[in-house]
Amino acid sequence: MKPSFRPLILAAAVLAAAPMAALAADAIPAEQAVRFVGKDGMVCGKVEKTRYAENAEGTPTFLYMGGAFPRHTFSARIPGDQRGKFKPTPEELEGRDVCVIGTITRDASRAEIAVTSPSNIKLATIK
Repeated sequence: MKPSFRPLILAAAVLAAAPMAALAADAIPAEQAVRFVGKDGMVCGKVEKTRYAENAEGTPTFLYMGGAFPRHTFSARIPGDQRGKFKPTPEELEGRDVCVIGTITRDASRAEIAVTSPSNIKLATIK
């Protein structure tokens, strides 16, 4: 059964910079992110799997959301030079609910956000 995103409650302590009502209204479920390609947005969902691509150009880390890998619908891509700045580490986000903020692009048939800073990923509580 798919999780209900109504209401979407985000942890106030982590996202104190924006009003709670605006965050809930603006949240995009990871499964629907492909509908918002080309727009700035906040994509929320459970990190199903993480992958550190050590041998790929830029040594990115991927957070796969919106379904189990490889059938996920959304990825957050963290550049290798940003990895060490994340607390918790990207691997510690696996199994947790997060919101990723940025410009939504398309990578193959999936939506993606290239994360530019640790502040672009927030822990969340999705009910």
